[in-house]
Amino acid sequence: MQYFCTKFILNMKKYFYFLSLLLLLVSCTEDVRFNNPAFQTLKDNVFWRGQVYSAGIETNGFFIIEGSLGYEQIKFQIPEPAEKTYVLGVNDDIKAVYKNTYKGEEAEFTTGTGKGSGEIVVTEYNTADNTISGTFKFTAVNTSSDAEKQTMHFSEGVFYKIPIEPGANFVPVSN
Repeated sequence: MQYFCTKFILNMKKYFYFLSLLLLLVSCTEDVRFNNPAFQTLKDNVFWRGQVYSAGIETNGFFIIEGSLGYEQIKFQIPEPAEKTYVLGVNDDIKAVYKNTYKGEEAEFTTGTGKGSGEIVVTEYNTADNTISGTFKFTAVNTSSDAEKQTMHFSEGVFYKIPIEPGANFVPVSN
C-alpha cells in the first residue's frame, strides 16, 4: 500500500509540474497591436495619441502633417515632404502648432521665427503608397502672452504612415 501511495504522489508531482509549465507557456503570449498609421507623442510627459490624422499640400503651398484627438490638434508645416530634418524656431515657413479648441480651455502654442525650438524629421516619404513617416520633438510658445502656461513640450513624437490625401484644405499631391 505504501508503494502505491508513493508512486501515486510521484506521478501527481509530474502532472503538477507539467500543468504548471503548460500554464506558464500559455500565459506568456503577447497581445501585439499595430498602430498603422499612427501619430503620437509625450505632451508635457503625458502620452498623447491622435485618432485622426492626415497630410497634404495646403492651398498656400505648404505641406501639412496633422493629428488630432478630440478638441486637440498638432499640426506641422514644412515646405516640402522631403526626407530630412526640419529645424523649428528659425522661421515661419517651418513650424509646429498645438491647438486646444475645447470651450473654456482654448489655447494655441506655436513655433516660428524666434519662438520655440525643436525638429521634425521626415524619415520616409513613400510615393507608391502615398504616406509619410517621421519623428518630432518641440517646445512651443503660447500665442497669448498673458496666459498662465507659457510653453508646452512635446517629446518622443512619431508620425507613421500618415496618408497623404486631397481634401477640403488640401490640393492633390503629384507623385
